[in-house]
Amino acid sequence: MSRPQPRPPEVAPARGLPAAAFLPRRWAFAGLVALLALGLVGLSLRVLTPGGWTAWEGLLLACLVLNAPWVALAGATGLLGAGIRMGARDPVAAVLPVLRDLAADAPVRRRTLIAVCVRDEEMAAVLAPLGRLLDGLAGHAACFGLAILSDSARADGEAAAVARFAASRPAGQVRYRRRADNAGYKAGNVMDCLDHHAEGFDFLLLLDADSEMTAPAVLRMVRVMQADPGLAILQSTIASRPASAPFPRMLGFGHRPGSLTWATGQAWWQGAEGPYWGHNALIRIAPFRTDARLGTLPDGRHILSHDHVEAARLHAAGWAVRVLPDGDIAEDGSREAQPPNLPEFLQRDRRWAAGNMQYLHLLRRPDLGALGRFQMLQAILHYALAPAWFAMLPLAVLNVGTDAATPRGALLALLGLGFALLHLPRLAGHAEALWRGPGSGRGAYLRRMLHEAGFLLMFDSILAFDRTLTVLAAGRRREWAAQHRAERVVGWREAARLLWPHTVMGGVLVVVLAAHDSGFALAVALPVVAGLLLAVPFAVLTARPDAA
Repeated sequence: MSRPQPRPPEVAPARGLPAAAFLPRRWAFAGLVALLALGLVGLSLRVLTPGGWTAWEGLLLACLVLNAPWVALAGATGLLGAGIRMGARDPVAAVLPVLRDLAADAPVRRRTLIAVCVRDEEMAAVLAPLGRLLDGLAGHAACFGLAILSDSARADGEAAAVARFAASRPAGQVRYRRRADNAGYKAGNVMDCLDHHAEGFDFLLLLDADSEMTAPAVLRMVRVMQADPGLAILQSTIASRPASAPFPRMLGFGHRPGSLTWATGQAWWQGAEGPYWGHNALIRIAPFRTDARLGTLPDGRHILSHDHVEAARLHAAGWAVRVLPDGDIAEDGSREAQPPNLPEFLQRDRRWAAGNMQYLHLLRRPDLGALGRFQMLQAILHYALAPAWFAMLPLAVLNVGTDAATPRGALLALLGLGFALLHLPRLAGHAEALWRGPGSGRGAYLRRMLHEAGFLLMFDSILAFDRTLTVLAAGRRREWAAQHRAERVVGWREAARLLWPHTVMGGVLVVVLAAHDSGFALAVALPVVAGLLLAVPFAVLTARPDAA
């Protein structure tokens, strides 16, 4: 059994690294984004200009111009990520240089506290993967501890379940703490742990209740952080846990390849000022406790979406935040559960919207790094632009009745380009998987890709309209409710109560199209409109395991 080695002294972060080393890359990336955005706008002009301009076309162009830079940013990130992953001999080392000289069996010298945040969870489901992780780390048991950090409103059986789990482990390895007041939500929970329960530990491996990591993945992350003393957060890429219902399965199919491509492309130009996603990440305790401590908003509310703010504060303090886009780890070493059905996904998305929109109060704070603020701006626009993104569909439908001169080929090319750019990281990840040869065979993989494309066409329109409703109702949400992770059947009444506005909108669009068009526009728009029109059966059927 290994023992922790003597700890070398902490080294201060190397300040000013990103600006000097990554500025040329960032200008090159900005140029690629501009090129793609201009191409999208130029094609839209070819589509809208013939026959003169209508009011609907002017509004449609304005909405597209607003969204073009952010759609192009996704496309550029996907192109870069795909190029590195399929062109570099070691794509992970290409964006994480510390790996070039890191021995795979380097000794583990630092102590790591594995911290799991829970809030009204089913503890059997939480503890099972933790048991497997600790079993895998048994050879390094002296270097790892486990803390269950509870913010549960009720502790019915929670403490007893942890006590039974701890009894089968080495004495003192597992600890449990429940806060009476969940001030600061998850960020407050973690900082309370660092302030009062992390003595003697150097690193914190932060997990969510649905996280699952393997011992080899954790040891690799610890060795990377040991080798880079200026690294404050090492974020793993995350795959989806297995699921039986179609909804989480379809979301998860492209999640791993897409996140690997996205993280690789992003790391190329962001460098040491990368993102932090709030879980399945290794944290260096000392700088995080000092430089990532959050205050409250000007109105006294707590910050809900803490991760971007913590990363931005660490950037500003000169610490590195990096993502590890390791395909071996993301295959089965670092996982999370997807929401089990459409209603739970939309509830989570609304929570995230409430958190992201709070960043409006923080963008001018001097204690946040410039790139960190840009990442927060991206998070804001992810939701704030939703009305302009969704509005393009009804505006195009309204234009059908007033302008019949739209060139059909250019229209189809515009729609295809927009869809491809938006999903390019995922599509590029699929291309890499096909290039390397998926274990299930290329034919089976292609069939799953076609199923995913149909799923996304319907899902994207539902999500865009729901985000539009969420933005229009901005400011109403104040709580941060616990998540429901277990798969369950969604009833027709529940789905109808949640999704009737989506269905009504889909019906209105179909009626307008059918009344004013020869059939071409209806055929083109139907795959997108179908998601709204069939939102209720989509939610019900994709939650059923037998609907695969």
